[in-house]
Amino acid sequence: MSVLHFEYKMEIKYEEYVGRCYFTIKCIPKEDARQHLRGLKLSVLPEVAYSWGKDSFGNRQIYGCETEPHNQFVFQAVGDVEIIQTDYEEEAGDETTGIFRVPHGKCVPGPGLSEYYKSQDFSGCKSHYEICMALMHSLHQDFSYVPGATQVGTTADEAWELGRGVCQDYAHIYITLLRMAGIPARYVCGLIIGEGASHAWAEALCGDRWVAFDPTNDCLVLDHYIKLGHGRDAADCAINRGLMWNGGAQSQTISVLVEKCE
Repeated sequence: MSVLHFEYKMEIKYEEYVGRCYFTIKCIPKEDARQHLRGLKLSVLPEVAYSWGKDSFGNRQIYGCETEPHNQFVFQAVGDVEIIQTDYEEEAGDETTGIFRVPHGKCVPGPGLSEYYKSQDFSGCKSHYEICMALMHSLHQDFSYVPGATQVGTTADEAWELGRGVCQDYAHIYITLLRMAGIPARYVCGLIIGEGASHAWAEALCGDRWVAFDPTNDCLVLDHYIKLGHGRDAADCAINRGLMWNGGAQSQTISVLVEKCE
């Protein structure tokens, strides 16, 4: 067992004053077989009352409305997560697996990914877990990590055609390939030890358990990862969503720190 301390801060600056803003933020670690939230402190500026809830995937979220004019919005989450030594994320519920079996959103194969999938040889694989490992190793070898090569809206097939991208692209491509192999797979948004931004990986249904794989780093998700949420693709578990009146151009700054507690 280990304990990770995390700090997530998002700051949005607006060119003009915003008259009204509705927001939804999904930055609260999940409770499952691998991790347990031990403490959490949230702050929102301008100060405003917010409510707690869960989306249709069980991801925890806060939501609210700021009605006073403002030209800056700041959200910060600070807490500790206990990481339990387990080789899976959670046990599967039959009623939730179907939506993760079919192509959706940014995880729809085109000609390029379809041909790549057909080139894979799974003859030596005896389980879904072994297929997942084989596809992860192949993708890590055949796709390049290049920041700035893709955008938030880039699909799995578009990224594959470019041959390069970031963690979101690795996860989308990997999920697309797994679903083509008949393995339910879901996109995960979370944090990883160190400083920087949020991270993305995938979970696949192996037997009756969801197992987490990080194709960007070609490894299993172990005790230096914090899961925030999952969905069919990145859009389902976006950390921040909002609707505002006025504001003009805006800039957003994200800072993340994850470290082991002594």
